[in-house]
Amino acid sequence: MILLNMLIYAVVASFTPGPNNIMALFFSQNLTFKKALRFSFGVGLGFLALLFLSNIFNESHNTFFPKIEIFMKVFAFIYLIYLAYKVLMSSIGGPKKSFNENYSNITYAMILQFINPKGVIYALTVISTFVTPNYSNWITQLNLVILLAFIGFLGTLSWAILGTILKVWIANHELPFNIIMSCLLIYVAFSIVLH
Repeated sequence: MILLNMLIYAVVASFTPGPNNIMALFFSQNLTFKKALRFSFGVGLGFLALLFLSNIFNESHNTFFPKIEIFMKVFAFIYLIYLAYKVLMSSIGGPKKSFNENYSNITYAMILQFINPKGVIYALTVISTFVTPNYSNWITQLNLVILLAFIGFLGTLSWAILGTILKVWIANHELPFNIIMSCLLIYVAFSIVLH
């Protein structure tokens, strides 16, 4: 039952809108699926590293995390507002010219995981709630960390695929689509700061 609850939590957290998924959708729609796939791989690798570190340092989370949480929230808020602005402006100035496609690389996506509050909070909670209290064998823990990272990768990849499938429709409705994507990023930014 613990494993099933963990998997449900992982799927819900990985497939719902967040910075990774919205950016993967945007990259696949405005650039190419290959670049969105590259970004998705980076998200998966970065998330794997984040989960692995969360597993290693689980005991110190409770004392250290509250001290840095406010800084992470403020930085994430500013960063997400910046991304929302870039997405919105891409409709006005041309998506491929105004939104730097270098953001779609693996390294950037990996680093993004360490400043993505949704990902960090998820990693901390899934490890401290489901993994370390219930599984003491390090091989089992490592397998669960890999499984969780893979689910995160699949969540981001699904949004990239959605962007590719709906590319023509989105292109025909670019401004309203990018306004909605910008609003979702702004919503995520404010929800991070207010919670």
